[in-house]
Amino acid sequence: MMLSKDRIGGVLLLLFCLIYAWLSQDIRLLPFQERAAFHARTMPEILSILGIGLALWTIILPGKSERPELGGADWLKAGLFLVLMSAYGFTVRPLGFILSTSLFLMIGYALLGERKLVPLVLASVPLVVAFWVLMTQGLDVFIEPWPGFLRE
Repeated sequence: MMLSKDRIGGVLLLLFCLIYAWLSQDIRLLPFQERAAFHARTMPEILSILGIGLALWTIILPGKSERPELGGADWLKAGLFLVLMSAYGFTVRPLGFILSTSLFLMIGYALLGERKLVPLVLASVPLVVAFWVLMTQGLDVFIEPWPGFLRE
């Protein structure tokens, strides 16, 4: 069996789905939910089963025979995105959702090559505000929008 890009992706997907399935069993159920047909674990279980099936299909069935080429990837940009995502995780609580997420998107777009400030702001801020409104008003999920010093 030759290792191709597809098979490596399938192995990574299989690993992710197996971990996801295992962690989904940690979701606590209320006593009346244990015998219900649909509960908090149902969708994670279905998604993990579908993902495992697709991953196995990708691994087992013959695909392209090309070898993975890692030399052409922009590893610096990938590393910068990992740093950016980590920084976002650390700043979302102190800076608030709207400011932190807007900065995250603007810096991400800049890393991808956009250099003009107006498109960066127009592609980030309205999207973040619309998502915040959808989550807080439509789905009734509280997300702190502003930094701590602006809250009171």
